Amino acid sequence: MQKTQQILLYASHPEPCNYLPEESCINRFIDPNLDMNQRLYSQLVAQGFRRSGNMVYQPYCDECQACLPARIPVNQFQPNRSQRRNQKSNQDISVTVKNSDFCEEHFQLYARYLNSRHGDGSMANPTSESYQQFLITDWGETLFVEFRLGERLLAVAVTDQLNNGLSAVYTFFDPEEGKRALGKFAILWQIQHARRLGLEHLYLGYWIKECRKMSYKGDYQPVEIFQQKQWQIA
Repeated sequence: MQKTQQILLYASHPEPCNYLPEESCINRFIDPNLDMNQRLYSQLVAQGFRRSGNMVYQPYCDECQACLPARIPVNQFQPNRSQRRNQKSNQDISVTVKNSDFCEEHFQLYARYLNSRHGDGSMANPTSESYQQFLITDWGETLFVEFRLGERLLAVAVTDQLNNGLSAVYTFFDPEEGKRALGKFAILWQIQHARRLGLEHLYLGYWIKECRKMSYKGDYQPVEIFQQKQWQIA
């Protein structure tokens, strides 16, 4: 009989929420000393967890249930008119999948993106160390997907390979290319890539309907949310 693995969880202290300023947030974390691997992480993602670097966590707030784990069943997804228009307008972009080795060109684009979008926040003025600590794991299979116009790097989508899906970790892009909606294009590409690999889902992290920066995840239909310990169509 296979022995059940014991997993310790730790809760953070309450702190101001980055997405809903009137709320406080608490996260619970998987024991950082646990021997994490892709198989176990895939199981945890399917239970509503997510990672930041090597740290695996999920929101665990007493008074607020706004953060809903979201995923797209890729074989059921059909792009809407806006998404089809986005794909057409970006068909001049070439896409290359790279491994997670540090790349100075990627880091410079990441720094420009953060300083443009989050210049007054805690993520501004990143270092190469903070960049790697946020995006790369010691135990996972992480892909860095380059989007280029000719030789020019426009965007990078960071995505984790799971046993039966992909998990969109973070996307950063040239702040001068806002009209291309490269974040949307990156999600559409990852949906297609999951299909090509024969995978079932693209996990999008947490959908927060009340937060403009996070509500866009509901634009990809059908979208499933993890609620009451099960996945259901939103």
